[in-house]
Amino acid sequence: MTRIYTYMTQEGFNAILHEFEELQKARPEYVKKLTQAADMGDRSENAAYTNAKRKLRSTDSRLRFLQKVIDHTKVAIPSQTEYVEIGSYVKVKLNGNEFTLQIVGLHEADPRNCKISYISPVGSALMGKRVGNRVKIYLEEREIEYEVQNISTILK
Repeated sequence: MTRIYTYMTQEGFNAILHEFEELQKARPEYVKKLTQAADMGDRSENAAYTNAKRKLRSTDSRLRFLQKVIDHTKVAIPSQTEYVEIGSYVKVKLNGNEFTLQIVGLHEADPRNCKISYISPVGSALMGKRVGNRVKIYLEEREIEYEVQNISTILK
């Protein structure tokens, strides 16, 4: 069976591991609350039981999801600054304005904080580019052109 992997920065992978560990630590308390609520009697009209059951269910669901992410992720560590790769900080110019984007994995993307996924339209267009390269991206009937100004493995 062929395994399909996604890629992530070390920082993003550490955040996923941390969330997983915190949920695992909290889970026994959620089980305890559910047991206590169940011991109160009639479960059909027991709000504490319903809420505790919902909390445990959502925690278990999130733990299963995070485990799949952990099992199917490879950490990508940027090795150089000649080409844009996962983990790179890329200073780009758009309409005369310069700003820096970080290319990250799917599960750590946060466009509001300039972290874009390597599979997003902008991220995939920038992957493998060098300083001075221009990339055109077509979004919703408009064309955007970025020019790569600088590539770094650390935020400057």
